[in-house]
Formats: sequence, structure tokens, C-alpha cells
Amino acid sequence: MRMLALLFCALTALATRANADKPNIVYVMCDDLGYGDIQCLNPKHGKIPTPSADRLAKEGMIFTDAHSGSSVCTPTRYGLLTGRYSWRTRLQKGVTQGFAPNLIAEDRLTVAGFLKDHGYHTGIIGKWHLDFQYADPTTGEILKRKKKKKLAPVGSKIPDGPTTRGFDYFHGFHHAGEMKGVIENDQVIMHDAEINMLPRLTRKSVEYIEERAKSDRSQPFFLYVPYGSPHTPILPTEAWQGKSGLGKYGDFVMETDAGFGEILDALDRNGFTENTLVVFTSDNGCSKSADIRALRKQGHHVSAHYRGSKADLWDGGHRVPFIARWPGKIEAGSASEQLVCHTDLFATCASILGVDIPPAAAEDSVSILPAFSGQPIVSTRAGVIHHSSSGHFSYRLGPWKLLLARGSGGWTAPKENAAKKSGAPIAQLYDIENDPSETTNLYESKPGVAEQLLAQLESDIKRGRSTRGPKATNDVTNIKLWKSGTK
Repeated sequence: MRMLALLFCALTALATRANADKPNIVYVMCDDLGYGDIQCLNPKHGKIPTPSADRLAKEGMIFTDAHSGSSVCTPTRYGLLTGRYSWRTRLQKGVTQGFAPNLIAEDRLTVAGFLKDHGYHTGIIGKWHLDFQYADPTTGEILKRKKKKKLAPVGSKIPDGPTTRGFDYFHGFHHAGEMKGVIENDQVIMHDAEINMLPRLTRKSVEYIEERAKSDRSQPFFLYVPYGSPHTPILPTEAWQGKSGLGKYGDFVMETDAGFGEILDALDRNGFTENTLVVFTSDNGCSKSADIRALRKQGHHVSAHYRGSKADLWDGGHRVPFIARWPGKIEAGSASEQLVCHTDLFATCASILGVDIPPAAAEDSVSILPAFSGQPIVSTRAGVIHHSSSGHFSYRLGPWKLLLARGSGGWTAPKENAAKKSGAPIAQLYDIENDPSETTNLYESKPGVAEQLLAQLESDIKRGRSTRGPKATNDVTNIKLWKSGTK
């Protein structure tokens, strides 16, 4: 017995030392927060105070060329969690609506599951928006939505939610239309007013951090906080109403930023700051529901100097705030101009742990770990693919960006039909380095560059992956490359 006890102690000590080298990871992703909504990223035309995000920038690194794989919610979340572009699945455009099987296949490894396999406790507090089903708690019968936006009853079970996709803990909701349905782990626990969701998510995030401090501190944790704000419904609580002087949207951004500040304070208070990688970002650009025109009249540019907004192929749709802090690993007050994407979380975590990505996982993910120390990212991926709300493709390679759309590909004018009637070329090509606002279309004057990017895009789609690795296949065989007619 004494020998067994000594062996157990030795193994425990080894596990503790191994885990001590693993940082906690906190990934806070806002919903529809524009690049220009963060004041330190948009000093000239950012009129909304964001002291918490600005604090993180002073203590960490700003990535000025960071992107989501899509300009709308669901595809970005799929890419973040799987390291794989969402258009490789059944979802070829738009977003999921709920009351349907999980978009992430049961056998698809997520970054949460990967980290859990390597000793992490994993939690998600916020918006899922990747579909799951609801079941009657007594009969197990899968429930169907009887009418639009009808909530699942309190007590409904969720057989294929986040806790079946790598997370130990879930507290939140599915998407904005079902925000009243509060879920914990695999069950709907209550219906609550939407205005209470933002403070609820902040409170639960702080509680999660405090619980990890009280438990085995040698076990690292991954906390993913996909806030549902400042997405609609735009509902700042009474304490924040009128704070920005820019209307409800500005107030909601301020309250979201303050919630992030509470998460940072909780890390400080519980002694986690020094060994925690914190990322603050957004899923896509600002929505037109924020009343972008009214904000602009007041001097606030939600996309800074970039063209477009949520749903668009132009950079305003998918260039996102991305600020990272990791004391001792990331230099305070630094910046990186390297191209990164939300799909890169998976490979970055693998690099941090010093292990290989498992086969059949993270096919579109590249480690950005070298960028944290100011070194070039070493990538087998040629470029980054973007996808609009309507399923239009674009490809970014170095300074060049090819858009397979005549117009925005999303909600901003000109839309596709109007652009076609005006005689616009079938595609767009921009020199992002010299024309970041995407004002001069070079598609017809630079045909060689356009052909190079198109060929690489076609290859990345057909190979089932955009990085070097084992053979991969898409979930669907008919991925339509040109949505506005053929070349």
C-alpha cells in the first residue's frame, strides 16, 4: 500500500509539473462588434469609450489584419471551434436557426475537446449558434419548433449540445431569436428577459474563474465567452443607458466592454493573469441594425476606414478586432500586421502544448504562436478564404484580395443584382496593402493576379483542406464557387 501511495504521489507531481507549463486560455468573442468600435483601433473616428479592450492592448498585442472566416455568426463559430471553414459542411450560406442537429459532426474534434484531452477543464459561457436539438425530458422525443421563434420549454433536454462537443460546462443560449431560453449544460433551466443576458454571461464567467481558483489550480482551463452583444436585440441595462451619448448601440458596446473588464479583474483577483492567454475579438463586422448611418453622422465609423459591414465580402464584414495578452510571452503595447484568422485557434493551441494536430482535424488552421513573440508565422496555408452571408467567396493572398462577387456579396449597396445592372465586372480584385478601403477594382487590369488567386481558391476547396496534411474531404460535393453566374 505504501508503494502504491508513493507511486500515486509521484504521478500526481509529474502531472502537476506538466500542467504548470500549460497556460489558461480565455477567448472572449463579441457579437457584431465592428473593427472601428474599439477606440484604440480607431483613434480618429472611434467615439465609443472601450477602456477594457484598450487596457488589453496596452498590456498585450494588437493584430491589425485579423479576420473571421465569414462575415456572419454561425460560420465563424464553426471555424473557430473546429479549425475548419464552415462552407465545407452543409451550411453554404446564412446561419443556423436552431431546433436542428448540431452542425459540428459528432466525430469532429473541436479545440475544446482537444484541450480537454490534454488536461484542460473547458467551459463555454454565451451564444452557441451552431444548432442543437431539444428533447422532451420525460419521453425523449425530439421537439420541433411549432412556430417561428417559439422557445423550447423549461426542462427540455439537449442531446447534442456543447457538452457533447468537448465542453465540460455550458451556460448560455442558442442564438438571438432564442435568447430568452437560458441553458445550463444539457438542459433549458429558465426563460428570462433578453436584457438580463449580457450581465448574466459576465457574472457566470466571473463565477467560472472563481470556481477554477477554488478547485485544483494545477489544472489549466479553457474559457470561451461568446458574448451575444452588441448584436440585436440592442438592450443596454438601465445603468448603461445614455452613457455613450451615441444611442443604444454605443451604450451596449460600453456595457460589453465593461463586462470584459470584469473578466480581466477576476483573473487578476484570483492570481491567474500571469499564466493566462487572453484574446478579445469579434465574430464579424458591425450590423446595420446598429444604425451605422446615424453613428457616422455623430463621427463614429464602425468599420474604421474599411469598406462594408456585417454580411459583406469587403473587409468591414470580416476584419475584426483581435487583441491578445500573455504576460512574459507577448510584449506589452506591441502590434502585428500578420494575416490571421479565427480558424487559427486550434493549431495555435497545439503549438502552445507542443503536440501535433490529430489527423482529420483543423484542416484550415495555422499556428499564430510565432507572431506572439514578433516572429513570422510559418504556414503551409497559402491564404485565407472569406465567405459572405449569401455564400460568395473571396480569397486573400499577401496584399491581394479576390472577390467572386460584383458587389458587396452581403447587405451593403451595391448588392449583386444592382451591380450587375450597372455593368460591374463579375469579380473584384484589390491591392489591400495600398488600397485598404477597396475603392479601385483591379480585376480587369490585373488578370494574372486574379487567375493566381482563383486557382489557389479552387485548390483549397477541392483538397478538403487549405493546409498541408492528410487527405481530407468536404462534407458536401457540390460547393458552388461562383454565386453570381459563371466566369
